[in-house]
Amino acid sequence: MKAITNSFIALIFTSLFLTGCMSDPQTVTDRNSQLTQGNVQLSIRVGTTTKAEVLENFGSPNITTRDGSGKEVWTYQRSAQVAQSSSNSGYWTILLAGQSGSSSGFESSSRMITLIIKFDRNDVVADFSSRTSNF
Repeated sequence: MKAITNSFIALIFTSLFLTGCMSDPQTVTDRNSQLTQGNVQLSIRVGTTTKAEVLENFGSPNITTRDGSGKEVWTYQRSAQVAQSSSNSGYWTILLAGQSGSSSGFESSSRMITLIIKFDRNDVVADFSSRTSNF
């Protein structure tokens, strides 16, 4: 019973911390955390989406380079730690972006998404690819 109580207290403090971090829904950090496979598929269209729209949707890239043909290439990489606690009353799942390690009574796993976007000379998406990993 004490382990369940400790897990519940840890869950409450984590929830309060995460709620406090989400006070401004328009911050770049919030936009960066929206980098998911679904958002990529909905937001990026080859030949249509501009650099400005990519910046608005996903924030600044982690890496910018040029490929062999001179096209600008932006790379995004985001990771998140997912912790899950089980008890007799059900399951709780918490997404901890940028956190590592595990808490007592929690099972944890990591998620990673990589997005690579190539732009043409007019700053419009020429090609893109994305990949997710769970470990």
